[in-house]
Amino acid sequence: MRRILELLERDAQLRPDTIATMLDLPVTQVSEAITAWETSGAIRRYRAVIDWDAVDADVATETVTAFIDVSVAPARGVGFDDVATRIARFDEVRSVYLVSGSQDLRCTVTGTSIRAVSDFISQKLSTIDRVRSTATHFVLKTYKRDGDAFSSPEPDHRLPVTP
Repeated sequence: MRRILELLERDAQLRPDTIATMLDLPVTQVSEAITAWETSGAIRRYRAVIDWDAVDADVATETVTAFIDVSVAPARGVGFDDVATRIARFDEVRSVYLVSGSQDLRCTVTGTSIRAVSDFISQKLSTIDRVRSTATHFVLKTYKRDGDAFSSPEPDHRLPVTP
């Protein structure tokens, strides 16, 4: 059953009958499993991965993405969970992870400009109780996201072979 989820994670447009054929399973079994996962919340949503740099300028709007490392003073009984949950509620925040290393949380944040992201950090994120410090890393270029490469394939420089 895990294989069904892996296929859907890679391509959310796969239909149950296609998955059933790929895995040699009955279509009803695949459909019922997908419905159960959707109902239970195991499948959160379906989404497209967009290369915004490849979209026409009149359709795309400028978006700035930053990774923000957050140092948090843990609290007895809750650790980092309450701060992470509070950070995750902001619309600007795309993801929040508890990580190992010198920082405690890593957040992915988007905004319409560098100024918008920096305002979010200074006015909202850094004012949360127990947030001790932040370190911001702005994304300059995306090469790969969610398993999808955003670079063009390299041209074939091989010489043609003729008999």
